[in-house]
Amino acid sequence: MAVNVVAVDNAPELLEKIEGIFRNMAEISLLGSFEEAVAVVEFVKENPVDMVFTDIVMPDISGISLAKELQKLKNAPAVVLMSSIPGFSLEAWKIQAYGFIEKPYTKQDIMKMVERYRRESENGVDGSF
Repeated sequence: MAVNVVAVDNAPELLEKIEGIFRNMAEISLLGSFEEAVAVVEFVKENPVDMVFTDIVMPDISGISLAKELQKLKNAPAVVLMSSIPGFSLEAWKIQAYGFIEKPYTKQDIMKMVERYRRESENGVDGSF
């Protein structure tokens, strides 16, 4: 099962890192990468996105605000929040995000989240926290 993903991070070096991880993963389609979260909602409305991996602390809107907006959409993607601030994992849980990955993340962290999504999608399970 191919998984369509979008990456969001205002730090260009971290955006490049996650893009590289996705490019080297089998059956992953990186549909877009964004440094600003505001463009993501419109992109997701117009494209078949399965998962959004987003930083939490960003200058325009936070990853948490982005997740809340995406959850309102008819075919809402699974949102994985990422931050170097562990306390945000509670916020991710409160808004029922799909997951939380603490920075600095590894390829294994990303792969585990995608594999969990694949497994749960194939079994018809809603995998939010």
